[in-house]
Amino acid sequence: MIKILDLYLCFLKIGAVNFGGGYAMLPLLQKELSEDRKWISDEELTDYYAVGQCTPGPIAMNVSTFIGQKIAGFPGALVATGGFITAPFFIIILISAFLRNFAYIPVVQHAFAGIRVCVCVLILQAVIKLWKNSVVDVKSLILYLIILSLKLFSKYLPVAIPAAALVIFAGVCGILFANKKDTVKSNTETKEADK
Repeated sequence: MIKILDLYLCFLKIGAVNFGGGYAMLPLLQKELSEDRKWISDEELTDYYAVGQCTPGPIAMNVSTFIGQKIAGFPGALVATGGFITAPFFIIILISAFLRNFAYIPVVQHAFAGIRVCVCVLILQAVIKLWKNSVVDVKSLILYLIILSLKLFSKYLPVAIPAAALVIFAGVCGILFANKKDTVKSNTETKEADK
């Protein structure tokens, strides 16, 4: 029960300061869950982001659900998701009640301008972290460059390539690279055993 409460409070705290969406949340999750609490590794967090990007719904909420599931099963998934959405839910209700007047207050506009700058920094930090955990060898660098090129130049092709197709392509390439590596490793082990 203490773990469930701790999980709720942890995601309540993260949800309360989650400006800028899922990618801006990555440095917060990494510090809170990987460095401080040691609940998950950086590699697991990167995997949750990859899956969270491919599943329906907001990435930040999906990642919260996956992490809660890993830490405390189905109750953990519910509690982490609930903790993550509690603060934003009440903040949005409060803001929407006063939005017409609230959005045009100069100090609020200046605050949001500053928050946008901070969000850019957090997203850049997330991209750097994802890069370090994902582009780890020549094959992954080549795959990155292929997907980047396809995404950047998709608008010049006769048919635009949807992001889902790129994700599936990357997943298939990952499987093929792993199978080739496993086959090479198996052949090497067999030759050594024959000696």
